Amino acid sequence: MKIAYISTYPPRECGIATFNQNLVKAVASNFPERESLLKGDFVVALTDSENINEYEYPEEVKYIVRQNHQKDYIRAANYINTSSADVCILEHEFGIYGGESGIYILPFINRLEKPLISILHTVLKDPSYVQRIIIREIAEQSAKIIVMSQRAVEFLTHVYDIPVEKIQIIEHGVPDLEAPEVNPVNSLTSFKNHRVLLTFGLISRNKGLETVIRALPQIVKKHPDVMYVVLGNTHPGVIKSSGEEYRDHLKTLAMQLGVSQNLAFINKFVAEEELIQYLTACEVYVTPYLNEAQITSGTLSYAVGAGAAIVSTPYWHAQELLAHNRGRLFDFKDNEQLADTIIELLDDDELLNELKENAYEYGLHTRWPVIGSEYIKVAQEACFDHDFRDKILKNSIVDPEIMPKFSLTHILRLTDDTGIVQHAKYGIPNLKEGYCLDDNARALIMALMAYERNNSKDAFELLPVYLSYIHYMQTEDGNFRNFLSFNRQYLDEVGSEDSFGRTIWALGYLICCTSSNSYREFATEIFHRSFRHFEALHHLRGMANTIIGISLYLTVFPADEGMVNEMTRLTQLLVDAYENNRAEDWEWFEEKMTYDNAILPLALLHSCEITANEKVRKIALKTMAFLDKLTLANGYLSPVGNDGWYHRGGVFPIFDQQAIETMAMVLMHFQAYQTFRKPEYIEKMFLCYRWFLGENTLRAPLYDHETKGCCDGLLPTGINRNQGAESTLAYLISHLTVLKAFELEYEYNKVTTKRLESAK
Repeated sequence: MKIAYISTYPPRECGIATFNQNLVKAVASNFPERESLLKGDFVVALTDSENINEYEYPEEVKYIVRQNHQKDYIRAANYINTSSADVCILEHEFGIYGGESGIYILPFINRLEKPLISILHTVLKDPSYVQRIIIREIAEQSAKIIVMSQRAVEFLTHVYDIPVEKIQIIEHGVPDLEAPEVNPVNSLTSFKNHRVLLTFGLISRNKGLETVIRALPQIVKKHPDVMYVVLGNTHPGVIKSSGEEYRDHLKTLAMQLGVSQNLAFINKFVAEEELIQYLTACEVYVTPYLNEAQITSGTLSYAVGAGAAIVSTPYWHAQELLAHNRGRLFDFKDNEQLADTIIELLDDDELLNELKENAYEYGLHTRWPVIGSEYIKVAQEACFDHDFRDKILKNSIVDPEIMPKFSLTHILRLTDDTGIVQHAKYGIPNLKEGYCLDDNARALIMALMAYERNNSKDAFELLPVYLSYIHYMQTEDGNFRNFLSFNRQYLDEVGSEDSFGRTIWALGYLICCTSSNSYREFATEIFHRSFRHFEALHHLRGMANTIIGISLYLTVFPADEGMVNEMTRLTQLLVDAYENNRAEDWEWFEEKMTYDNAILPLALLHSCEITANEKVRKIALKTMAFLDKLTLANGYLSPVGNDGWYHRGGVFPIFDQQAIETMAMVLMHFQAYQTFRKPEYIEKMFLCYRWFLGENTLRAPLYDHETKGCCDGLLPTGINRNQGAESTLAYLISHLTVLKAFELEYEYNKVTTKRLESAK
């Protein structure tokens, strides 16, 4: 069995890097028959440098990922997939991966074609929205989740809803070393003739070292030979942001308290063999962390393994590891309680030695070779994980059961008696931004679809609100304004062609599908008043939206020659644009792809449904196939990002990805299915819809199960957490379209089956 390890790695100074190196060696030590330590195993190392040659990695590091370069993760996944590795072991800590809260890890693990075991070094009790997504997705993609404490299991099951059977506790490993007979540390100035209190690890403010310094005057008064030694470098992130400010603050505090002579800093990152020398030379080891939110502490585990007498604040890992008289706890920031505890131990050698013996005995079963054998068992089980074998197939199956239950909760939150508010701050309506015609037009379509599907009372009551907004924004000459402030003041004289076209679409949809004569008559009146402005449209997307609206109108009023002629004219403008810009490698309407791209072939599909124009149908198919090739090539939807657009011959922009792109793709494939009845369009439609649920570039869901809203888009670093009207409506329209498509497919298949049976 060969293993690929994904983590930071020495010589990078990082606790996770040290853990990973120890795990690699621990696993290898269980295979003494191997010719070399790591024959077949290898490491994919995360670097915090832009220069992959920044660190002189050992030979087992075969691939380097730059933390903030997303493409590096994709290449690393490909490297692992083509390697001889049988299983992967991933170390997870939010801060070592790129993007918001390390979200770049998601597309990486989703592309892995090897079984995955994930070790969680941090499990937060109160995660952010993105952090919860990341942990849940890691669990989904992993054969097993490894944590190092019972508290972590509780959080994963209750906060993250991860099945307990997928979680396993394997304690933090400790060095398989004994105290030297002659300890060279005892001859150091800071140790010689002193009773040493020791803290080690990377220094930062959350370590609470000032609590120990404030306790020193009381301790030194009783035991003047006490020396508090702080062993370790300042955390590299702290150095970058504030230099040695914290260390200098601690020195100043010691001076003010008159204990400067009882404080020593040893500013270096020590290897394990040397660390054991320090741990066995000290009288008391102290971890004075400032709060309980520490699910795993490698430094504490090492101290227990070395048989140190430990005094600690009651953070989560300390509560478990120091139970059964393996150490003493004191309250957070309570320097007086800390002083009393240390004085009690220094006064009683028997009590001090009892703590050391209890810790040492417990540490024997957490030594690295033992821990390595436990990981081997988990890895062997993962190799026979049948669920993993079906992982790739599972992602491509059309399954309506994975769809969240339809809910208007967030739409009702965004809607008042004027209309739907266009923006939100997270899931809260942002009233400062007011309303826009685009969103109220989309909202009208969505409400009609919801009512049409299940006679929703809420949806029916929303219809007059959105229709009233459209009416209010229509000018005397039949055109439309777009933006309205929260206090109902017009913010423009004439709206965009996009907002005009989307409104015509919404009105056409209402005319087409409503059973209410009063609503249809009102919509028809508004529709006809706007007709004179159709000929002034110059922009393709405004034309495309208008074509869709006209085609829907013509399903009810097919004899309206004026509308037929206008749709034909607008359709020809799209055809002309295609013919003027197409090339052998470019089947498109413009020299660049911008936003809402699928609307253009969608409009042609609607047009040819009315006119049966074969040329228009062929162009619709060609442009749709070209768009699919660009955006579905990776097995999931990656729409054209709006950060620069996609210029012919240029680089395809991945971000920012917007929800309206996805909605247009869903609608385009649905219309293609209605036209051609080919199952492939249903599959592509559902694939596009799953972009909302997490099958996207970042492998992060945008639909929020808590608020029932949809996040505004995918950014290079993560998710735009705001849940405005545009994105939420795009999701809901897509959701309702998918449900409608499933029903149509079901009915179509029933009819086809009956025909086949009759033919027999």
